[in-house]
Amino acid sequence: MKKFKFIDLFSGIGGFHQAMKELGGDCVFASEIDENAISTYQKNYGIDSAHDITKTKEEDIPKHDVLCAGFPCQTFSKAGQQLGFADKTKGTLFFEIIRILKYHKTPYIILENVRNLTSHDNGKTWKIIKNALKEIGYLISEEPFIVSPHQLGIPQLRERVIILGVHKDIGIKNLNIILPNYDKNNINFLDSNILEDGDIDKKYYISKHQEKVLNCWNDFIQGIKFIPSKRTDRQTKEISYVKTNFNGTIGFPIWAFEFKESYDYSTESYEWKKDFIAKNRYLYQYNKKFIDTWIKKWNIFQNFKPTEQKLEWQCGSECKTIWDGLIQFRPSGVRVKIATVFPALVAMVQIPIIGKVKRRLTPREAARLQSFPDDFLVDKNDHQAYKQFGNAVNVEVIKYMAAQLFEQR
Repeated sequence: MKKFKFIDLFSGIGGFHQAMKELGGDCVFASEIDENAISTYQKNYGIDSAHDITKTKEEDIPKHDVLCAGFPCQTFSKAGQQLGFADKTKGTLFFEIIRILKYHKTPYIILENVRNLTSHDNGKTWKIIKNALKEIGYLISEEPFIVSPHQLGIPQLRERVIILGVHKDIGIKNLNIILPNYDKNNINFLDSNILEDGDIDKKYYISKHQEKVLNCWNDFIQGIKFIPSKRTDRQTKEISYVKTNFNGTIGFPIWAFEFKESYDYSTESYEWKKDFIAKNRYLYQYNKKFIDTWIKKWNIFQNFKPTEQKLEWQCGSECKTIWDGLIQFRPSGVRVKIATVFPALVAMVQIPIIGKVKRRLTPREAARLQSFPDDFLVDKNDHQAYKQFGNAVNVEVIKYMAAQLFEQR
């Protein structure tokens, strides 16, 4: 399709809009209830999206060629089976999509949802969605498409379900969609033009305390000796709980508060916890001299919070220092990941730190990760901006999938 009209339901800040616009689409209706997202949408696209879709009559929605929607995932009712699958969606926001499609017989549909839609409610949710769309005349794949930006070479690991559909009146018998398959191991976030150039506001940089915590753990990573797979009898009964070998890298959470402990944890309810305790104590015994010096040097039990006394090293041997990775301060500990692809942007609570530059991702960089252009006007409130990009669809993912949908014959 060279020129087409589309509607943008649950529109957020317009990820679908941006993708459709770049493919030649003209938005004739958008709906959203979040006031801040409505404002951002208006500033960027000149369209008032302040329409509650549950209160909008289908006949009041303009004629369109494509329906786009990043709809919320809800558990559907088991009632009404005798009335068909479409009836089973009543009371959910997906029902609003069904009633609009049923009235307009929209030629093309592009829907997006979280990865676990396929397993939600033991698979019943996907079954109801699929069959409800089929029942009102749409050709839908038996399984939804699962796509992440990294498959297009974008440095973000963010798997999402994409549902494509074509109305039977179009005459297409099969959907032939080829998913992108770029290898994430060939991506390096630090070399991907996501980072902004020039001076960055000081508020995005880590605090002196956070830098101290990270320097402490970097000191640990540099000084620790890994336990060989082959062990001597000297290496204590603790090993009886260790299920996997230490193999030259740290593959378990480091809990500093366990290093000098000696209480009996054999009655611990969770096997995984016993395993982690055993490994930490065993690691301590193997590195006792170094760790004792390290604890004293950094005074970690007095200077650091309990969550800062834990390290989740998820870099293997790929990172030489902590500053080579992408870092998050999480309730489960300080997490360090390889700087290939960025963790999925969500309505972000723990905004990742880019070790190389010792600062957090800026809202503009979050926009770039979601494939929004640099002239996109970002909400001036950082909290809202992160939330909005975390909730948005990735523009390039939608654009890629939509382009293939429109080319079906």
